[in-house]
Amino acid sequence: MHYEAIVIGVSSGGMNVLKIISSALPIDFKIPIIIVQHVGAHSENQWIQLLNEKSNLHIKEADEKEKIEKGTIYIAPPNYHLLIEKDKTFSITIDERVNFARPSIDVLFESATEAYRNKLIGIVLTGSNNDGTVGITRIKECGGLAIIQDPKTAESPYMPQSAIDTIEADYILSIENIVALLIELDYKK
Repeated sequence: MHYEAIVIGVSSGGMNVLKIISSALPIDFKIPIIIVQHVGAHSENQWIQLLNEKSNLHIKEADEKEKIEKGTIYIAPPNYHLLIEKDKTFSITIDERVNFARPSIDVLFESATEAYRNKLIGIVLTGSNNDGTVGITRIKECGGLAIIQDPKTAESPYMPQSAIDTIEADYILSIENIVALLIELDYKK
């Protein structure tokens, strides 16, 4: 399968796993990655700069109407929902919170499914709520690939466990094995 995008949802405990993922992907990794990390409404982006210092890929906050490019990791801006349009550009909204969160993982995953259909990889990582469960279900229904962090390896197991309890995941893996799988899938393109 030729995958065109990866969406990742992560909440509490996310910084540690995002450091592992962003620093382990090789410089020639091509599939764009779009991430919702739950952060406070007034969070500043120093943590994105810290991730960038250790990454082979370019990591940036997503901008309104920005075209999604290969080899880039995009992060949802704090206090905005991040959506993907069918023309593979971003939209940013201040609609109501979903699952008490803005940005919401479900909002990103559902809009990404409309844009990429079965060429989408969805990943649910550590977190202490159930945001992402509806979105990963939609990805799976449309033929995309559903990857969930093994709750036994998650700092906060509730979010990946919620997804596992709802769908039949394609993979339930540790972070290190998720990275290895992503590299393998990218090289198969």
